[in-house]
Amino acid sequence: MDTEQTRPVAIVTGGSKGIGRAVCIELGRMGCYVVVNYRRDPAGAAETLVQVKAAGGEGESLAFDVADPAATQPALADIFKRLKTVDILVNNAGITADGLFVMMSPAKWDGVIQTSLSGFYNMTKPVLEKMIRRKKGSVVSIASISALVPNRGQANYSAAKAGLIGASRSVAAEVARLGIRVNVVAPGLIETDMTKDLPLDNVKTMIPMARIGRPEEVAKVVRFLCSEDASYITGQVISVNGGMF
Repeated sequence: MDTEQTRPVAIVTGGSKGIGRAVCIELGRMGCYVVVNYRRDPAGAAETLVQVKAAGGEGESLAFDVADPAATQPALADIFKRLKTVDILVNNAGITADGLFVMMSPAKWDGVIQTSLSGFYNMTKPVLEKMIRRKKGSVVSIASISALVPNRGQANYSAAKAGLIGASRSVAAEVARLGIRVNVVAPGLIETDMTKDLPLDNVKTMIPMARIGRPEEVAKVVRFLCSEDASYITGQVISVNGGMF
């Protein structure tokens, strides 16, 4: 492809499953050309792309590790060259490596921080440079209730997601007058691979709605924030958690 996309171009990191896949599908319903990023699940990314097209969108899948600047830089350069622009960026990629803080290895700390927080930097900075030239764009990052509510055994994940919130708010203030919106969605307990091993019957007692959320319920909020319906919303953190505080 060597001509500018007529559809809005969206990049979704970590789009091969879970919340990322649901976001890709919702953006497909918006009519976007969705770049489905993944690190090591080509089959999952391919299935996401099938569902994006079934929803009315178009797109492609692209493998690279958002935590690695040596991987993100050429990947984004290729996207910019072929698609010319990026209208929407959803920073969804994230990992967990839980453990008590006093027993946490440097690898567990660094891996989680690098994926969520350095991944935000590696993706958002070059994309913003493109958006600034057009004075248009939306960035949404996926944080977590763990950034807002203490959760034993997740100091690394909480730090990464809280940092994501702080960085997003600062960047939002910097680019708001340039027509670019930067927001955060903070999911609670959602039916994904990250929660499949939890004692869900016990966990539900902590949630006022008494149920686990669905990826689609998070994705619809992301879709709203990426749309013109949210044209006066920036620098915000929207929790999708069934009433947990």
